[in-house]
Amino acid sequence: MTTGNGSAADPTAGEIATLGYEQARDELVDVVKALEQGGLDLDASLALWERGEALANRCEEHLAGARRRIATALDAAEDPDRSESDRGTPTGQAG
Repeated sequence: MTTGNGSAADPTAGEIATLGYEQARDELVDVVKALEQGGLDLDASLALWERGEALANRCEEHLAGARRRIATALDAAEDPDRSESDRGTPTGQAG
């Protein structure tokens, strides 16, 4: 299935980059199940493992973004004036 030159990895990476968290997570679960079942040849197992790594990284990107959003929301709740300036409110405006 692979051409040996690695060109198949680029479209896959682009595809994974467009997945939402739930999609990436669900596919990662399927990848793990397939690897645990075994029965695949070495090349297929490695390709599946590499896809799983990419899916796990995508999930982590989503989670990191969620952590940043939560931190921003918590900061805004603690200091409302700061959140206005973070959103691009012009400086020097009376608050």
